Amino acid sequence: MADKLVIMLLTISPDAPHLCGTPFFQAAAAAAMDIDVEIYFASRATRLLVKGVAERIYPSDNKAKSVYGFMQDAAGLGVKFFACGGALDALSITPDIMIPELSGVAGGAAYVCRVMDDEWKSITY
Repeated sequence: MADKLVIMLLTISPDAPHLCGTPFFQAAAAAAMDIDVEIYFASRATRLLVKGVAERIYPSDNKAKSVYGFMQDAAGLGVKFFACGGALDALSITPDIMIPELSGVAGGAAYVCRVMDDEWKSITY
């Protein structure tokens, strides 16, 4: 069994908060199972990395936990967050406005390397 998981956030967006909790919940679950997890943020999902954005949105109507709360849970278990450099440029996101949980910037080639490596499994949202 593979012991590494890479997740691509491509179609989720702060504009659809009901879709934003599951990737982080599943990443946290995998990390709790001692699986190495990396999440790559692309396109509009990259906006979740801006301070305050994920804190203001909730994946459910009961507002028990913000999307940022789910992100913090995952990061606390060792999940690494990587932002697409092209998306950062396109959305004018600069390092000074990003959440502290961000592990770094990594582009498409880094993600493709993970997907092609037999030690890694992948999920895309």
